[in-house]
Amino acid sequence: MTDVQSPPTTSTSWRQWLYETIFETDTFAGRWFDILLIVSIIVSVIVVMLDSVNSIHANWGRLLYILEWGFTLLFTVEYVLRLISIGKPVKYATSFWGIIDLLAIIPTYISLIIPHSKFLLVIRIIRLLRTFRVLKLLRYMSEANQLLAAMRASRHKIVVFLFAVLTLVIIFGSIIYIVEGEKNGFTSIPRSIYWAIVTLTTVGYGDISPKTDLGQILAAFVMILGYSILAVPTGIVTVELTHAMHDKATGQACPDCSAQGHDRDAVYCKYCSAKL
Repeated sequence: MTDVQSPPTTSTSWRQWLYETIFETDTFAGRWFDILLIVSIIVSVIVVMLDSVNSIHANWGRLLYILEWGFTLLFTVEYVLRLISIGKPVKYATSFWGIIDLLAIIPTYISLIIPHSKFLLVIRIIRLLRTFRVLKLLRYMSEANQLLAAMRASRHKIVVFLFAVLTLVIIFGSIIYIVEGEKNGFTSIPRSIYWAIVTLTTVGYGDISPKTDLGQILAAFVMILGYSILAVPTGIVTVELTHAMHDKATGQACPDCSAQGHDRDAVYCKYCSAKL
């Protein structure tokens, strides 16, 4: 999630000033621009949430509607200014932040056709991730990168685990369908698989449950199995996260080739043989 924002190469002085104000935080105007933007995002999300409450909508619906459109127009102008000030507007528009900025304004316009789509405006809350840049909290991004690295490293194991779980719920769902039957609420195998998923994950909605002794024994077995299964993905990610943290802890950077990941007692770089 990196900003794709390079200063325009051929720009007038006002365009350069606009870029520094919108994308940089080192200037007084830039810092206040980001702070006001964050406040606007928070208030706009609160407005959307309050508008979903029937009693508040009945009394203050008109005001909330005006505020909602006011924030949308404000963010629309901001989005256009970002595209104007950036050197490569298309590249920014297709970047992570560019897409999020666009999604922050589209639902209001779509609501003219599909009324309830305006509640998708809560996606604006994602824009608060800009506080990492505004409040100089970028050092925490390295911790987030470790977590992402652990998730990526464990994705193949997680996929295998999910296929195994999918196989189990299909088997248990089919068995409970045979054991209980339609008279006890298990009207089809897909509905029985739904029960198996709810039971295996220990959620237990209770909207459908076995009535026979054999069915209850099977349910008890699935519940117990669920506790052990839920620990598997946690363990997989934890192991990969430990590896990522260990790599960071032992990752001396080579002064010549900048390679990392050396052992704690390493004296020479294992890639270029330079002295560490």
